[in-house]
Amino acid sequence: MQKTKNILLCTLWGTIFAAVLLVVFYEFSLWESGTLAESKKIEFICAVGMELVALSSIPLALRLFKFKKIANDLTTRKEKALLMWGMLRMLVLCVPVLCNLVLYYLFLNPTFMYLALIHAICLMFVYPTIDRCVAETTPQT
Repeated sequence: MQKTKNILLCTLWGTIFAAVLLVVFYEFSLWESGTLAESKKIEFICAVGMELVALSSIPLALRLFKFKKIANDLTTRKEKALLMWGMLRMLVLCVPVLCNLVLYYLFLNPTFMYLALIHAICLMFVYPTIDRCVAETTPQT
C-alpha cells in the first residue's frame, strides 16, 4: 500500500513541480507569453472547452471511487486497483491544471488561471495518504 501511495504522491507533486516550472519559464520570459492573445475565436473555443472539462472532470474525479464497479474492484484487487483507479483520478485533475496554465500564458486570459486553481484545489480532496488508501480499499457497509 505504501508503494502505491508513493506513486500517487509522486504524480501529484510532479504535477505541482511542472506547474511551478511553467510559471517560472513564462514569468521570467524564458518562453514568450501572449502569443495567441489576438486569436479571439481560438481563445473562445479553448475557454469553453476547458470549462466543459472542468464541469465534467471534477465531479468525475471526486465521485470515481463511489461507482459500484470501481468500488468492487478496489475491495477485491486492492493495491493494483487502487494504483490504476487512483492514477486515473489523479490524472483527471492534474492534466487540466497544466493545460490551463499553458493556455493562460498563451492567451493571457485569467479564466484559464481560475480553472487551473479550481482543479488544484480539488487535488486536496484526493490527496493520497496511507489512511485514505486503506479506507478506499476497505469494503463499505
